[in-house]
Order: sequence, then structure tokens, then C-alpha cells
Amino acid sequence: MTERLADVSARIDGIRQLGAVVNAMKGIAAARASTARTEIKAVDSYAATIATAISDALGPASPASSAKTSDSQADGNTGLLVFCAEQGFAGAFSERVLDSIEDDLSATSLFLIGTRGLSIAAARGLDPVWSAPMSSHTPGIPKLADQITKAIYRALGEGRFERMDMVHAGWASRQPQVVRQVLLPVDLSALPPPGAIRPLTQLPTDALINSLSGDYLHALVCKAALHAFAAENEARMEAMSAAGSQITRELGEFEATLRQVRQEAITAEIIELGTGTASARGVR
Repeated sequence: MTERLADVSARIDGIRQLGAVVNAMKGIAAARASTARTEIKAVDSYAATIATAISDALGPASPASSAKTSDSQADGNTGLLVFCAEQGFAGAFSERVLDSIEDDLSATSLFLIGTRGLSIAAARGLDPVWSAPMSSHTPGIPKLADQITKAIYRALGEGRFERMDMVHAGWASRQPQVVRQVLLPVDLSALPPPGAIRPLTQLPTDALINSLSGDYLHALVCKAALHAFAAENEARMEAMSAAGSQITRELGEFEATLRQVRQEAITAEIIELGTGTASARGVR
């Protein structure tokens, strides 16, 4: 009985320690997701400012001509920039993202972000042409975006694709929602209307547009990375919440078992004491 009591007590201590780890992971994920959501607003504002500058620099004729360019290149080879999870304990986060592009992988140059996603992709027999780990903190995302854009331009120069789509997860209704958007060529038809007066510029229009387009591409990649970063941590929060609920249930069951074992031990001692007293009286 004593050994069983010690075993149950040890299990309870182990479960409580696991619960502390789960709560810590949940807290870290919540803080990271909150920071990413705040920074997404800043990147949105930055991207919108660049989009307005591009639209004003091109003038009133830009949206229609851009739409034709996008349509003409839509049938070419396609590259996919895919953001998956960097770490585990995020449920089926990476699986959902990879499932969404399963039909496109036969003729696609895959650029994959996220160490955990890379291992899952390898298990599916996928071999990205380029990959990189996701930044563990939001301040590292602009540097990651630099690496991504350089890899994209290098592959574009090698003729690997004519169009690139970007796939990442957002978060809605307490579950990841996969989002896909065109990254290259820049869809100028989605830009805001140009101003009534074209601004004066010192640079040639082509050079200015190329420079602004590079900044705009960088902003879009940063935005997607932040969304993916936030969604991964939201998914981890949900997974840790589910694990916490399971731990609470198991802890309650073991505590009930502990009370039962203690009661049995007390009952056994009382019976043993009573039997010993009766025996002593019989001897007399």
C-alpha cells in the first residue's frame, strides 16, 4: 500500500510539472502572437504607402496595363513561397498549409520557410529548391525577408519561374486559414487609384518603379511572414490549451485515486489495529 501511495504521489508531481511547462509554452506563444499582430498593422501601413507611391509614379494608365501583364504571365512556370511552422506543438499547422498546395507541386518551384514544415515536407517526398528557418522573434523577420527576396530574384534570373505565389496561414475562428496571393509579377491593378496630379520625380520612371517595387515586394513578404508567425503561435496556444485541459483531467483523476489509496491505507491500519487488540484480549 505504501509503494502504491508513493507511486500515485510521484505521478501527480510529474503531471503538475508538465502542466507548468505547458502553461509556460502557452504564455510565450501568446506574447509572440500579440507582438506579431501589432507589427502587422505597421507593415500594412508601410506597404500601403509604397503602393500609393507606385500608383502615383505610374499615373492613371497603370492599373489596366498591369492587369494585362499579370494575365499574360499567369500561364508560365509558377514558383511557390510557402510559410510553415518553425517548431512543433502546433497541431496540424504545417499539414494544413502543405495540403493546400498538393495539387500544384508537380510543376512548381517550392520555396519553403520553417524547419518543422521542412521535415514534414521531406516526409511527403517534397524537395524544395530553397528553404530557410522562420525567425524565432519578430525583429528577425525583416532580415528573413531580405534572404527570401534575394533567393527569389536569383531563381527568377535563372528562369525557374515566371510567376510566384505566396502561401501562408492566417488565423480565424480559432483555426488556421490558408491564404494564397500573387507575389510576382506585382499586381498593380490592386493598387489604389493614382492622384490627380503626377508627382515630380528626379529619377527616370522605370528606375523609380523598380526601386519601389523591390520595397513593395519586401513589405509583402514581411507581412506574410508576420501572419504566419502569429498563426503558428496561435495554433500553439490552442494545442497547449487542449493539453492543459487534458492535464487538468488527469490530475483530477490521480488526486481522486490518491484520496482513495489513502483511505484504503487508513482503513487497513484500523483493521490491523482492531485485529491486534482482539488477539491480545484472546491471549489473556
